[in-house]
This record gives sequence, C-alpha cells and structure tokens, in this order.
Amino acid sequence: MNARVTPPAPGEAKPVEPPALEARPAVAPAAAAAAPEAPEAPKKKRSGRRLAIMLAVPVVLAAGGGYFWLTGGRYVETDNAYLQQNKVSISSDVAGRIASVAVKDNQLVKAGDILFTIDPQSYTIALAQADAALASARVNVEQLRVAHSIALAKLQAARDALEIRQKEWDRTSNLREQGITAESSLDDSRLALQQAQSNVALEEQDVANSVAALAGNPDIATDEHPAVRAALAARDNAQRNLDKTTILAPADGMVAQVASLNVGQFVNTGSTIATLVESNDIWVEANFKETQLSTLRNGQPVEITVDAFPGKKLEGHIDSIGAATGAEFALIPAQNATGNWVKVTQRVPVKIVVDSTDGEALVAGMSAVVNVDTKPEGTVPETAEAN
Repeated sequence: MNARVTPPAPGEAKPVEPPALEARPAVAPAAAAAAPEAPEAPKKKRSGRRLAIMLAVPVVLAAGGGYFWLTGGRYVETDNAYLQQNKVSISSDVAGRIASVAVKDNQLVKAGDILFTIDPQSYTIALAQADAALASARVNVEQLRVAHSIALAKLQAARDALEIRQKEWDRTSNLREQGITAESSLDDSRLALQQAQSNVALEEQDVANSVAALAGNPDIATDEHPAVRAALAARDNAQRNLDKTTILAPADGMVAQVASLNVGQFVNTGSTIATLVESNDIWVEANFKETQLSTLRNGQPVEITVDAFPGKKLEGHIDSIGAATGAEFALIPAQNATGNWVKVTQRVPVKIVVDSTDGEALVAGMSAVVNVDTKPEGTVPETAEAN
C-alpha cells in the first residue's frame, strides 16, 4: 500500500530548527562514571622515554665516532693465532735394547734428567777393545823410536867403516904411484871403498825410513803420532757410544709419547721414540691477512687472549714477520695460473713472543686472539729492547 503525500498549502509550512547544543540531554551521572577517562600520567612517561632515546642516540654515535677517531686503524686484531713451543724429538744415538725407562707420559723434567737407558754391555766391550788398540798403538810408536835409534847407530858404523876404507884407498893409491905395490892391491882397496860407500847409502835410507815412520819428527810425542791419534779417536768414539746408552733430557719441559716405550724393546739409531715440549720458550704464531701488514712492525706491543683463559690478558710483542705466506711453505703450493682463478686473501705468519704467562699453564696448540697496538714507530717496549 502506497502512502500519498500531499504538499502543504501555502502558509502552512513551517521551518524546523535543529535543537541547540544546550538543549541536548545531559548524560546521566552513572553513565559518566562508567565511561573511562584517558590517563594523563602514561602519556607524560612515554614522551619522556622518547626524549631520552632521542638524546641518547646522538651521544652514542658521538662517543663511537670519537673512539673510532682516536683508535681507528691503530689496533690490528686476528683470531687466527695459536700458541707454539719448541718440540724436540727424542731419539737414541746408538742402537740397542731398552734396559730401563725413568719417565712417563706428560711428566715434567729438567735438563739432564735421565729419560731411559739402553743395555750398555756391547758398548762396554767395544770400549775395552778401543783401550787395547790405543795401548798397542803407543807400543808401536815406541818400537819405531827404537828402530830409528838402531838405524842411526848403523849409519854411524857405516860412516866409520867408509872413513877407514877411504884412508886405505888413499894409502894404496900413493904406494901404487910410487910403484911399491901391485895393481891387484889397488883393486882390492877400490872394491872395499865402494862397498863402504854403498853401506852408508843404505843406512841413510834406513834412517830416513825410520824418521818417516815417526811422522817426520823423531822427537814427536807418543800421543801426537797419527796412529796413536787414530786409536785415541776410536777410543773416544767408543766412550761416547757407551755414554749415549743413557738418554738425558736436552732441556726443561714435558715428556710426551713415551707410553709405548717398554723395557726390552729394540730401538734403532736416530729413530724418534719420544717428544719433549720445552717450557722455557713460548710464542704465538698469528696469521694476519696480507692487507693488515702495512702497519705491523717488529717490537710493537701485543695483547694476547687465550681461549682457555678468557679472563686473562697476556702481554707480548712482535718478534718477526714471516718471510712468506703460509701457502708458500705448503707441501704442494697452490697454482693460480688457471682460467677460473679467484683471488684469495693470503695470510702471513707473525711470531709474537709472550713476555709473561701470568702464571697460567699454557699448552702448545691453544687458540688465541691477538690485538696489536700499532702505536707510532720508536715506541718499542722494554721487553723487545732487552731481547
């Protein structure tokens, strides 16, 4: 059903005015109490936090920039660093069976301490033989000296005989010139003179031979004779071999890899049977990138942090910079002459001497982090100057 609207007659229509704001009905007190009001305090707190953050960011940036400006480029750091110690391979200079073992794995020893011994019986016999050979050589020299004296005596006797034969020849020659003696007597005198001259020549050769046997010096000391010196050298070598049956620690340190060393085991000359890690000398081998070497110099101070002791800061200094990169010392150096070559940053080993261990038990192979203070040149630490 449609409603039909009839337009009002002229003069009947009246304008409708909107109600005034004051005329709107007031909210009931209960409704007003139930409506939540926005708290003013949190807005103030949030605005204060924003202000603090806005002020802190420039301060942090300024502090970081100032620190970088003061220290930027001065410190060079790498974590590719490892502790190193001298490792001495212990071997025997003589072959034989082990008679006793005086140490065990990871035992601290001092230089000169006995590590193990080899059965000395065969070397004791060899020393006795060398002593006998030395005594025999000395006797031979004395015999040569006596033979030289005999040769001198024979030479003198031959010269005396020659002198007599010479006088006899002269006398016979005078008588023959005077016609008193026969020609046959002159021939006999001539023959006797020639024999005397030959005897003198032979005895002179015997004397020269005896002098040569005495090394060209008849007055040489017995122990200076070459034969005796050779016997002395053989005797000293036998004594050395006997002494080497006792293997001593060459330096202070810790012995390792002796667990398989047993009594009765046969060891060959020069074969490694144990290792001694020296404790007197310790350094860090730090592998710096080649791009970090421009400011590194010998003697610069270094702060060392060992991973095993994170709270400790050890002091050291650069001792030397490697002569070549680590790849150059590899068994098979890398060959980059290929079409798909990719440039790789190389690392150069730098030796850093640890000036003080701070009482920590540092072990070779430990990982470390080094931080080099590349202060201006000329400021070399006292420890580097002392070295």
